[in-house]
Amino acid sequence: MIEFIDDHRESYGVEPICRILPIAPSTYYEHKARDAKPDRAPPRIQRDRWLSAEIQRVWEENFGVYGIRKVWRQLHREAIPTARCTVERLMRHMGLRGVVRGKPVRTTVPDPNKASPADLVRRQFQPAQPNALWVL
Repeated sequence: MIEFIDDHRESYGVEPICRILPIAPSTYYEHKARDAKPDRAPPRIQRDRWLSAEIQRVWEENFGVYGIRKVWRQLHREAIPTARCTVERLMRHMGLRGVVRGKPVRTTVPDPNKASPADLVRRQFQPAQPNALWVL
C-alpha cells in the first residue's frame, strides 16, 4: 500500500489517496519516517532486526541444519534470552528451515488396477427428506 501511494503521490497527493484507501495519512508519513531513520521503529521491530541477524548467524554456523528448537537452545547457550515462538516466527519470516531426516510418510497408495467402488448415491448428496438415502 505504501508503494502504491509512493507511485501515485505526484499525480493525486497523499491525502486524497489515503481517503480512498483504508490508511491514515499519519500512518503513511510515520512509515516513511521509519524508512529514513530505522532507530525510530518500535522496540519490537528493532529487537527483531537484531535477533534475525543472530538467528541467521547461528543457522549458518551450523551449516543450515539447525531447526527452530536447536537455534533457540543455541541462542540461550550464548546468553541471548528469547522465546521459542519468537525464533519460530522470525525463522519462518526469513525462510530458514532445519534439515528433516528420514523418508516422508506416504499413507495411501491407490492401486490403479483395482476398480473404484460403485457410486450408489449417484452424486445426489442432498436427499429430498431425512432418512431417505442410506448406503451400506
